[in-house]
Amino acid sequence: MTLQMQKKDELIMRLVHYFITEENYNPIVVNGVKDEIWLQNQNGPYKIVRINANYIHNKEQYEFDVIKLKNVMRQVKKKTLSWKMNALNILLDVNDGVALEQINGVSSILLKNVKDIKNTPLLQEFPSINEKLLLEEKGIDLIIDVTNGINKKTEEENKMYENIFKPKKIVITNILVLINIIAFFVVYALSGANLTGLNLLKYGGLNSMLVKEGEVIRLITCAFLHGGILHLLFNMYSLYLIGNQLEQVVGKWKFLTIYLVSALSASLMSAVINPNIVSVGASGAIFGLLGAILYFGYQYRLYLGSILKNQIVPLIILNLFLGFTISGIDNAAHIGGLIGGLLVAMSLGVQQKEEKNYQLNGFIVLVIYLLFLGYLLFFK
Repeated sequence: MTLQMQKKDELIMRLVHYFITEENYNPIVVNGVKDEIWLQNQNGPYKIVRINANYIHNKEQYEFDVIKLKNVMRQVKKKTLSWKMNALNILLDVNDGVALEQINGVSSILLKNVKDIKNTPLLQEFPSINEKLLLEEKGIDLIIDVTNGINKKTEEENKMYENIFKPKKIVITNILVLINIIAFFVVYALSGANLTGLNLLKYGGLNSMLVKEGEVIRLITCAFLHGGILHLLFNMYSLYLIGNQLEQVVGKWKFLTIYLVSALSASLMSAVINPNIVSVGASGAIFGLLGAILYFGYQYRLYLGSILKNQIVPLIILNLFLGFTISGIDNAAHIGGLIGGLLVAMSLGVQQKEEKNYQLNGFIVLVIYLLFLGYLLFFK
């Protein structure tokens, strides 16, 4: 039995299969549309690809169609927390008298058949499109291959996300909490239960002048000391909660790297901004973990966008606000840790989202940032 399909339907199936399986686009559910397919990829040359099989019969209808498309773009932009949003608007049925204009991030093209693809400059952003459209398959074979290809791609993505988000054994977070608790009670005992600034300084607290004199180890040791039991409990509770979440998704060694680099970044910023105080505490490193979560959440904003907006960002803003309004809090360390954590997370990359140029840029900026703080500390 042979299955007869309209050329328009065949073209739609080939395009959808290509964009999903070869270019990693995902379908978008858009309410109130008919004979349209919407796809998105935040890392693609076009954030949105829209395939519209409806007939466009005049200029006014085309302009209204673009307005509708841009409205959906605004919704996607808001949901995904994107700075920029552009769309490839693929039209399959347009009256010959309608001129397709490129309007504010919307690139419209007309495809009547597969041959038009070679003559469409805007599709050159997808170099493999001519070879990957399942040109040999027709009828029922095309339907089977498209279905199998999309199902395989969906299965691979589901396994990938399951591997990222499935519960894992937490190791480094627990070790760091234990080290902080042991360090607190050792210093508490050695100082005779007198956790003054001088005693904390004696056992590794941060002070700009001592670091300049060569005691650079204080940039790290200070992150494992605390000025009181409440200080310790609050930080360890935060470290346990935030560390559990981050270690789950980035793994043990990336997590440890983020923590230590964030602690270093926090200490450098504190020593530069507040050179005359003794600073201790894990909160700068914990802010680094928040910065890393911020970067991770942004990379997976399609899935974590609401959590990012409603939980992570407000938590960071609230804690920074408290740091500016309550005396005795080293907010310079918090800001330094936050920046350091974000940059080191960028340089390490996010699983399945590793853009090598992003990682390289993150590493370069991180090194420049740390060297700049080091210069301000040691040479200014």
